[in-house]
Amino acid sequence: MRALLVVNPAATTTSARTRDVLIHALASEMKLEVVTTEYRGHARDLGRRAAESQDMELVVALGGDGTVNEVVNGLLHEGPDPERLPRLAVVPGGSTNVFARALGIPNDAVEATGAILDALRTRSERTVGLGLAAGTPGTEDESVPARWFTFCAGFGFDAGVIGRVEQHRERGKRSTHALYVRQVVRQFLTEPHRRQGLITLERPGHDPVEDLVLSIICNTSPWTYLGNRPMYASPEASFDKALDVLGLSKLSTPAVARYATQLLTSSPERGPHGKHAVTLHDLTDFTLHSKAPLPFQMDGDHLGLRTSVTFTGVRRALRVIV
Repeated sequence: MRALLVVNPAATTTSARTRDVLIHALASEMKLEVVTTEYRGHARDLGRRAAESQDMELVVALGGDGTVNEVVNGLLHEGPDPERLPRLAVVPGGSTNVFARALGIPNDAVEATGAILDALRTRSERTVGLGLAAGTPGTEDESVPARWFTFCAGFGFDAGVIGRVEQHRERGKRSTHALYVRQVVRQFLTEPHRRQGLITLERPGHDPVEDLVLSIICNTSPWTYLGNRPMYASPEASFDKALDVLGLSKLSTPAVARYATQLLTSSPERGPHGKHAVTLHDLTDFTLHSKAPLPFQMDGDHLGLRTSVTFTGVRRALRVIV
């Protein structure tokens, strides 16, 4: 088997020595090409090269959710074709690794490598659905190119938190769960629209859902992890279905306390709920509009401000080793 290993050298939970061990383990079982990413978007370029190759059978992403997202967008640059495209395997190396953990892959890089090798020997794989977000035709964002996401996207409050975290990381701070919690508090204290939301969700055949403060779009469950604790924003979300949405129309102090507690105590059976919570399941096509530019994120990567985003849930988009 010919395989490409895409290595993010800045992965927060793997050392150079650990990466060398993993490379040797993988190279003992396949014809392995190893490339270390050198710039933002490099992993996407490598995924695209693998997709265009005639004989690449597998792409292994060693890094966090951002690295995986780039590889996936490279593999699917011409659209999904599970039977033709190389399969994807993930060795988690980031601080959270939501996509890998949602697939049931061990969160330890060494254990994950062993699990991948076992899965390749037994031909254990699954075809997962993905989300696609693009600029909405007829709006000022219509020229924004479409981009795939593996586990979640966010428009509004949670994307603002991620933007704050990225600013701190650019100043040299480590991406820790404590950093995220601090930025949630700061985003809440400075959020100008937390009592009256600006977001409207539109979908074919239904009345619009208006005045949302935030909207979380989930392609799987859990939505994220706080340490080892899974948090379920949309418990019914699944790689086997389209997209789920959790929207909140109010973020007063009591509402934040209530929904934060519900997230921390959420389970596969029950997520956030209440009169200010909107939950929608298995949506194939919908659009989020905002009355003013709001932060937007995909797979934990802050993508700037948007006023309108159109989403598509695509079932059976990519084969992954599990």
